[in-house]
Amino acid sequence: MVVPVLVGVLFSSLPIAPAFALDLFGWLRGTSDAPPPPSQQALPYSLDIVVGGDNSDLKQTLKDASTLQSLQSDPPPDAAALVSRAEADLPRLIDALWGAGYYNARVTINVAGVPLMLQASRSDAATRAASGYLARALVPIHIIADPGPQFALRDFAIVDARTGRPFPPGELPPRIVQLKPGDPARSADIVAAEARIVDHFRAQSRPFAKIQRQDPVVIHPAAAMDVTLAVEPGPRAGIGEISISGAENVDPAVVRSFIYTEPGDPYSPAELTSMRKSISQIEALSSVRIREGTALDAYGNLPLFVELTERPLRVIGASVQYSTTDGPAVRAYWAHRNLFGGAERLRLEGSIFYLTEDGGDPNRNQDFTWDNLGGRFRASFLKPALWGTRNDWLVDGLVERDRTEGYTSRLANASTGIRHRFSDTFSIQGGIEYEKGQATDILGQIDYTLVGLPLSLSYDSTDNLLNPTKGVRVLASVAPYPEFLGSTVPITIARGSASAYFSLDEEARYILAGRIGLGSIVGADLDEIPANRRFYAGGGGSVRGYRYRTLGPTYLGEPIGGRSLLEASLEARIKITNTIGIVPFVDAGTAFESSFPDFDETIRVGAGLGLRYYTAIGPIRLDVAIPVNPGPGDPSYAIYVGIGQAF
Repeated sequence: MVVPVLVGVLFSSLPIAPAFALDLFGWLRGTSDAPPPPSQQALPYSLDIVVGGDNSDLKQTLKDASTLQSLQSDPPPDAAALVSRAEADLPRLIDALWGAGYYNARVTINVAGVPLMLQASRSDAATRAASGYLARALVPIHIIADPGPQFALRDFAIVDARTGRPFPPGELPPRIVQLKPGDPARSADIVAAEARIVDHFRAQSRPFAKIQRQDPVVIHPAAAMDVTLAVEPGPRAGIGEISISGAENVDPAVVRSFIYTEPGDPYSPAELTSMRKSISQIEALSSVRIREGTALDAYGNLPLFVELTERPLRVIGASVQYSTTDGPAVRAYWAHRNLFGGAERLRLEGSIFYLTEDGGDPNRNQDFTWDNLGGRFRASFLKPALWGTRNDWLVDGLVERDRTEGYTSRLANASTGIRHRFSDTFSIQGGIEYEKGQATDILGQIDYTLVGLPLSLSYDSTDNLLNPTKGVRVLASVAPYPEFLGSTVPITIARGSASAYFSLDEEARYILAGRIGLGSIVGADLDEIPANRRFYAGGGGSVRGYRYRTLGPTYLGEPIGGRSLLEASLEARIKITNTIGIVPFVDAGTAFESSFPDFDETIRVGAGLGLRYYTAIGPIRLDVAIPVNPGPGDPSYAIYVGIGQAF
């Protein structure tokens, strides 16, 4: 079983953001709106809401609209203030019932037995009656609502404000409006239809689309409503001049390189969202706001104003971790987000961890030696937008001493490359890599040198990094390490993964997510390939329910990795409430001795159920998985905790 416990702290340079607390389990405790006991200082009250026909939905609607309900735990100081609060509720409650389509509704609020109505108030009598409860008992208040019949739409017309004629279906499809005669005449539904209509025309490159006029007519005897909406689509427009402001210490040419829209391109809200997402990738920036101009320019284009704020230049952080499989570990890092004024990022990261012999807890009876410590130091540098282009320069260095259940390794790695961004979703990267190391496993020891030319591509159209609800992610790479460049093990390593996300409803409460991963090594036999370069499956990022990096070929019961890899996952992400969700999932996969999956190895399957707690920073994930077809030595179950979805 894997149950990691992680404790971390994060520091950043001034200014320091205000602290906040996150209550993960407040939803279990609930909240109390109970009034306080009677006293001389306040006049608490009991509240009862009665709706004719015992309509529970309407009762909740009235609760949501009532200040008597929301302020019940904060009673007024005297009877006059209590009656004033009740009188202020009357128009709110009537508006709430009208909004639900009940235009003949009547509401009475009884304060200490004295009725208050919108048409005839008896506030003086209610004040005298309520005063008698001071310091004696709760003032009884009853909200009595007679909603009457729910009105229906008799006619719902949408006309062009310029001509007075209805829009043809090709210009305004019925699926956008979603309202028709006979539907309930709820104002919320009509307002939502107005928003959809405006959004539809804005998506057609009409930035000034608006509802120019509303003409609702309520027919009380027929319990019906006629509604006419006059829509002004506005002129079609393109993207105009883009002005950048706010980031005084970041070269504007860097920001512009992350804007893939050109002046004259068709305007659309989706294009603005894409622009904001792309600019937000610059680590030196903390927020991006895009403000639209109020008028078109001389060329019929809409000017845009990009307003930026910067992050603190430096950040430092540390974490302490303990895992039942890996023992203790300490990690620290430092980063500079704008080293030379061009949003250059320099990050230094180091970690120290205990090297276990077999993936279990450290042997407490064994004396500590420095040989039992592993470490990893990584340095990375990113120079975005070389000379104002869409090319980024990346440099990475790594020194590592590691031990897993299958092998031990020591290595030094350095790489550099150029990444070209075609758009905010698609990029390719190429470069050169050098690695010198030593890997030892049950097959023996290999001292190696690898010099390669890695090439990779990335495509990501998802809407959220930690909790995607739609879109596709594709990562693919190939790295040849030929002998003529100096490699002692001439191999080519290729791997790729693809995941897709599909929402079954508009609110994204039901998401289907799938992932597949493939890998292949060609050019050398298995025992000639360094153990740390082979493929392994199993664990939280692979096949849940199995031990980390243990699935695949074995020798004398020890995992030795493979030359190819196949992994797949399927999840149903179901929101029970706005903050709580469950995720049934199935994973499958293993590594193979051959260079391509030949299915000589047993495909291991894991299944389980996850719990998600959705927060502002992303979902907190708890997964419990069991092996469906375990092999010898596999656990009976495994638990995984993290932030963000599994993939």
